[in-house]
Amino acid sequence: MSVSIPTSVWDKFSAKLSQVSPLLGQIGCISGAFAVVVSLQTPQLASLKLQRNSLSKADLQQEEARLKVQLSVAKILPTFGFDNLVADWYFMDFLQYFGDAEVRKQVGYGAAMDYFETILDRDPRFLYAYYYLSNTAALYAGEPERSVSLMDRGLKSLSPKVPDRSYYIWRLKAVDELLFLGKVPAARNSMLNAASWARQYANPEGQNVAKISQDTANYLARNPKSKQAQFDAWNMVLGTAVDDFVIKRAIAEIRATGGKVTISPTGEFKVEAPVND
Repeated sequence: MSVSIPTSVWDKFSAKLSQVSPLLGQIGCISGAFAVVVSLQTPQLASLKLQRNSLSKADLQQEEARLKVQLSVAKILPTFGFDNLVADWYFMDFLQYFGDAEVRKQVGYGAAMDYFETILDRDPRFLYAYYYLSNTAALYAGEPERSVSLMDRGLKSLSPKVPDRSYYIWRLKAVDELLFLGKVPAARNSMLNAASWARQYANPEGQNVAKISQDTANYLARNPKSKQAQFDAWNMVLGTAVDDFVIKRAIAEIRATGGKVTISPTGEFKVEAPVND
């Protein structure tokens, strides 16, 4: 069974790994220790992945249960200082898990949040993992509460510029709070924090995010059911979508607010805000 993983994911992930590979090449003995860590912590599912076409639903459910146990154990095993690399490894394994669409249709995404706890507890600065966390938790695993909790925990280890563009984590948290938990005051506070962190960037992207986040917070202050705020949130979901299901859901929700979405022949989205709030 082939597993489809977006090219953009591999490109960004390869770039991340390229930053650490020279270090591993220089430290042979520590690399050996890391290999031991990987052998202990990597979910031992390779043989099962090759046989999934013939596995029954009951077998797949047992596999899912075993995976959850393995991820629970991974949270407490030592990493010998290689927390970031262990997090990277588990993110790669999560991509395989997430991309196994046929299996996920049968047994769901029950281990998804265990993956993110393992990944983000090891590396709370792993910005790209938060995008998958938000989409997966709310729209696939049905656990936006755990997503918000993990982001809260991660943000305690972050600052406005560590990692770069960390203000997006506040925005992702606000989206989950607004769209999936209905916690408008919490969402407004998260947007205010996103605006505050983004203002510390002098570049156009940071200044634009600061303005959008502040505007959304203002909309929520005036009208907790603001269509504009809902539009802004779903527009962000569309911008961070990782697959077709999320894209289609975001487009439908944007149109429900009165916004417009058109798709160019090259696949680019043009999004227009609703006229009246």
